[in-house]
Amino acid sequence: MEEQYKPQAIEQQVQADWESSGVFTAKEDTGKEKYYCLSMFPYPSGKLHMGHVRNYTIGDVISRFQRMQGKHVLQPMGWDAFGLPAENAAMLNKVHPADWTHSNISYMREQLKRLGFGYDWQRELATCDPNYYRWEQWFFIRLLKKGLVYKKTAPVNWCPHDQTVLANEQVIDGCCWRCDTQVEKKEISQWFLKITAYADELLSSLESLPGWPEQVRTMQANWIGRSEGVEMDFAVQDSTATIHIYTTRPDTVMGVTYLAIAAEHPLAIKAAEANTAISEFLESCKLMETSEAAMETMEKRGIYSGIQATHPLSGEAVPVWIANFVLMNYGTGAVMSVPAHDQRDYEFAQKYNIAIKPVIQAANDSDDKITEQAFTDKGILYNSGEFNGLSSAEAFSAIAEKLTSQGKGKRKTNFRLRDWGVSRQRYWGAPIPIIYCEDCGTVPVPDAQLPIILPRDVVLDGSQSPLAAHPTFRHTPCPECGKPAQRETDTFDTFMESSWYFARYACQNADMAMLDFRANYWLPVDYYIGGIEHAILHLLYARFYTKLLRDEGLLVCDEPFKNLLTQGMVVAETFYQLDDHGHKHYFNLTQIDVERDSKGKIIAAKLMSDGSAVTVGAVEKMSKSKNNGVDPQVLIDKYGADTVRLYTMFTSPPDQSLEWNDAGVEGASRFLKRLWRQTHLHVESGLSTKALDTSSLTDLQKGLRRQIHHTLQKVTDDMGRRHTFNTAIAANMELLNTLGKFDDDSDVGRTVRQEALETVVLMLAPIIPHISQALWEHLGHSSDIVTAAWPVFDASALQQDSIEMVIQVNGKLRGKICVALNASKQDIETQVLVDEHVQRYIEGKPIKKLIVVPEKLVNIVV
Repeated sequence: MEEQYKPQAIEQQVQADWESSGVFTAKEDTGKEKYYCLSMFPYPSGKLHMGHVRNYTIGDVISRFQRMQGKHVLQPMGWDAFGLPAENAAMLNKVHPADWTHSNISYMREQLKRLGFGYDWQRELATCDPNYYRWEQWFFIRLLKKGLVYKKTAPVNWCPHDQTVLANEQVIDGCCWRCDTQVEKKEISQWFLKITAYADELLSSLESLPGWPEQVRTMQANWIGRSEGVEMDFAVQDSTATIHIYTTRPDTVMGVTYLAIAAEHPLAIKAAEANTAISEFLESCKLMETSEAAMETMEKRGIYSGIQATHPLSGEAVPVWIANFVLMNYGTGAVMSVPAHDQRDYEFAQKYNIAIKPVIQAANDSDDKITEQAFTDKGILYNSGEFNGLSSAEAFSAIAEKLTSQGKGKRKTNFRLRDWGVSRQRYWGAPIPIIYCEDCGTVPVPDAQLPIILPRDVVLDGSQSPLAAHPTFRHTPCPECGKPAQRETDTFDTFMESSWYFARYACQNADMAMLDFRANYWLPVDYYIGGIEHAILHLLYARFYTKLLRDEGLLVCDEPFKNLLTQGMVVAETFYQLDDHGHKHYFNLTQIDVERDSKGKIIAAKLMSDGSAVTVGAVEKMSKSKNNGVDPQVLIDKYGADTVRLYTMFTSPPDQSLEWNDAGVEGASRFLKRLWRQTHLHVESGLSTKALDTSSLTDLQKGLRRQIHHTLQKVTDDMGRRHTFNTAIAANMELLNTLGKFDDDSDVGRTVRQEALETVVLMLAPIIPHISQALWEHLGHSSDIVTAAWPVFDASALQQDSIEMVIQVNGKLRGKICVALNASKQDIETQVLVDEHVQRYIEGKPIKKLIVVPEKLVNIVV
């Protein structure tokens, strides 16, 4: 065994051995308990960042630990390879998106291998592969035939630069999240999946996911947003039209003083035809951001439409306003407004001098004045005719029954959730398998013609959809009548690919079916790891897709992921200088000369190039824009993969943010060197191959064995149940420190030391697998540590004949003694009083009190 730890040489050899042996290749084995561990697959951006490293290390540690528990483990890897960034990169670098994507995949795959992740590379997939998206197209057609897919015109957030639809979450301060272009509202025809048909089940089955963080389940429940309410119609005066509304507060209906409709509402559009001011207002609404956060904080604006509606119960005239806070794609595009009992309605009414009519008051309260804000609580009705005196709950039922009996409304359960728009006007995505024929209408592509493959000869100039502009792609004969027809030129939202990839991993090479029996063997995923930012959209769509696959007979499970871990971000300090215009220019830590205090806090920072002062900014998520990222490849080349893995697991628990500290990386490297050095010293002194006779151990040997198995007990719980890898590592560090002080070179002493080193190496193998493999071999084992079993806990090692107790004099630590485990209080007092350290501090002074805390301490008060 070499004296020096050489990580690069060790890791290269160990990784080569893993690849040649195929040790991570997973096979379906009904005789073993399966364990499917999965980390969210990456977008092939070109390079791994530290967020990737942390996410995938967590998954690899869990996978390796479960394999050591004797389970049959699947841990695959693939690529979320479609998406707009590839198109933007293609235009910027003058390279085809496919070439750019596959080049990045090749580089990132090698980075993942360098980090020693135990993936079954035979199951690798890329969502841009026609063999993958063929089945997505096939499944879309099945859903179309079942009535779960439809097309309609709807208002969307439109980025004129990227020429594509944006989700509300992709609009930031009114601009595209990717290119910062002002977003417009636009009406276009889009394809939708009817996720609302599964709203009830998506909500109720959250209760079957106790292994998910409560925060994520709450976020999904709020996003689905089930509510009990009443829908009703307000007839439009001098017209046959009605305004349909839904409310969860029918008890306030007698306080309605105006209706608010969306700018896209048919009545608003008609009103604009003869009114320039209304037309201009509608145009201004097209530039409005529609994310929830923006809607909450934006100025509420409106204009009177000139239309009057009739209240369904009182018969009074109600003015209809067009308001920017009402969206056509949420609900019916119209709301009843009760200024006295809704704060938004109140502020709007105050602004435009609209009547405010209170109809709810708190019990035993006769004050009906609404002067500063709306009264939004439930209470007792008044000013409400026949409903006066009813509680809000009683009025809910009474008003619903009245509306139902008159044919003007009814009870209804509603959901905040809206159907999933899956159309995107871009090239680098899976083509939607639909053909439009003048005679036959909308025709699905026949199965025999799938996949519809993206053409490579496209022009990417950002000005229009490349598929729509392609000279031949859109032209095709109708599958039904044979006449000239046109293909759909939109592509699928990339959430479609990420909503079922975890199932395809199980049977990646299936040629004749989307999924086969292997999917039911592996699913659901036992542990899924990814960022909290995916808590709603990706995870909700994956749950929805799983239920669709189940109902199509392709899966038997109801939920895709049994347990979920949302790992914290990797954050780091930022450094910048302000230019003359007040703009921040960020610098990487490698460009800065930093002075820190003993606790690691920065005292001063200056630029290495010219010595000028640099401002220390907030600790933020690592990003290119802040220039505070750390290239994992540089760290791997300098310290080795195991050091990087150890540092990312030791610095903080997986679900909390990891604050980057270069000194911590150095510390992780020193620990590995110390582990190597102690093993080397043991190997050089002679390995112990003798069985351990525990009946003749010395107190020193018993003490070490006690710590070995106490550590094993803790680490097993930390690794398996709690996933607090940082505390598991800390416990191993303490054990190694004790081992370094273990001065017993007898045969039995070496045997105990051998047990300690083997146990440490096995316990750390999931975290630092390369050095663990090398040390395992040096400790005399010919097998691969990947296939080794987790060490066996020996409860008898924790049994003690004596215990150590602390001695205090007047509350200050003055010594320690070992006493028999069953020693009486009198025996302990006697032993303490004759202790030479105690006598020195007592010095003949009278003892006022002597307190014995069993198995812990003795305190003498003099």
